[in-house]
Amino acid sequence: MTRTTLKSFKKKALKRPGVKNQYDELSPAYELRKKLVSLRQDAGLTQEQVADKLHTNKSNISRLESVNSNISPTLSTLTEYAEAIGYKIKIDLVPKKGRKHNDGIQRTAQQRDR
Repeated sequence: MTRTTLKSFKKKALKRPGVKNQYDELSPAYELRKKLVSLRQDAGLTQEQVADKLHTNKSNISRLESVNSNISPTLSTLTEYAEAIGYKIKIDLVPKKGRKHNDGIQRTAQQRDR
């Protein structure tokens, strides 16, 4: 019997519309959490050190970084975390696949910034 690899299982599962939709919905949260861990490690900090900087418990940092967590961190929490590891928050909205960018919104923003 041949053992299924994770890659082939994922490819097959993502062909199912319900699975694909759920995967796409969870992807940004998963990517954010992976990035938090990576940036913290690149900064040479442990979860304990970040917790100390934020005056919280290590378990709260662990939960924030966990891809299995079902909490949604607030923008202020993410901002504080970013500052604790030497970063700042930058938010960007991008059009969904197949959707064109609305130039009217862009022009309005540019006019406002003048």
